[in-house]
Parts: sequence; C-alpha cells; structure tokens
Amino acid sequence: MSVPVPEKNLDLHGSAPDKHEIALLLIDVINDFDFPGADQLLRCARPMARNLLRLKRRAYKAGVPVIYVNDNFGRWKSDFRRTLDHCARYGRGRDVVDLLRPEEKDYFVLKPKHSGFFSSALDTLLRYLQAQTLILTGIAGNFCVLFTANDAYMRDFNLFVPLDCTVSNTKRENDSALRLMKKFLKADTRPASRIVLDSRGSGDSERHRCKTQVANRDLH
Repeated sequence: MSVPVPEKNLDLHGSAPDKHEIALLLIDVINDFDFPGADQLLRCARPMARNLLRLKRRAYKAGVPVIYVNDNFGRWKSDFRRTLDHCARYGRGRDVVDLLRPEEKDYFVLKPKHSGFFSSALDTLLRYLQAQTLILTGIAGNFCVLFTANDAYMRDFNLFVPLDCTVSNTKRENDSALRLMKKFLKADTRPASRIVLDSRGSGDSERHRCKTQVANRDLH
C-alpha cells in the first residue's frame, strides 16, 4: 500500500522558519560600491539606509521576517558572512553596511544575477515562510530591485516597493523604475512610513498574522 507523499517537509530539515504573510527583502544593501558610478549611488544610499533601518525595526516588532537578498560579487564563495566581512572591511560604503548589518535572526540568500529569484533559494524560502506579500527595498531600483519585482510579480506575489527605501544612480532613473513597477507590476510605492504593519498572535501559536493597512489616497 502506497503512502501519500506530503507536499513539503514542514520543518525544513529540522530548522522550521517563521511563518508570515509578509516578508521584507533587502536587496544588495551589503555592498562594496566598487563599480563605475558608485559615488553618486552611495550619496543616495546613505539617507535611504536610514529609512530602511526604521522599516526593518518596525518589521521586527510586527514579526515580519527580514531577508537579505545579496549579490555574490562574482566571488562564487556562497558565503554571506564572507561577503559581509569584505564589504564592512574594504568597501567604500562601510557606513551603509554598518547601519544595515544583519541580525542573527535574519535570513539571507545569495544571488548570481540581477533577480533575487534567478538560480537562488529565495523561492523555496518564501514558500516555507508562506509569504504572500513582499516589501522590496534596496539597491539599485532600476536593476536588481526591478528585476526581482518582475520575477515576484510573475509568481503572483503582492508587491510593495516603498519609494524612500530604494535608490538608483540618479533620482530620474529611480523614479522611472518606480513608475514601471507601479504601472506594470501593480506595486504599491507609497513611502515606508505609510505601510502599517499590524501584528496579531493566533491563539497559543507562535505564528503571527500581518495585515497591511493601506490609506485611501493613492500616491502618484
């Protein structure tokens, strides 16, 4: 007699992750800024990092999982801690890295290309987290954030891309990317402070449910 195969291993190899309707993704914020045009991008990234830190702290309070989705900088070591150490020690944006340094409870996924979903474990992790809505933030809005948003949209995720938590080389390029995501990917681009994360426990369970309350007035 055959035994039905479960849809998935509920404990993810003995290490059960959080469960939440929403996940906050920090894209390429652990960055050495060692590429052409990095000076301008870094100037924009510093104020963005402060906004993102506030959003991250609010996510913690609401029980929203935080996922660092980061480039491997062509090193192919598959070692996020080594990437973090390299950027913190030798990168030109050490102040940004220090501000957004991941906590022990955060998740991380290394990606080889622009999209966080391409040849990475992100899709699998989000499935175990049971996420339905993604808040996409980070660097750069017109490349890695845009490509990740596109792949997330094709996977039927609801999207928030707060306009004050993503940057590109120029404001014009960032605004253009945000307009594209809003129009074609149905992303909500309101500022991070207007995304209200309401955390409620579910009885005796440790799981949390999160409801994003949206304002009545749409942003341009």
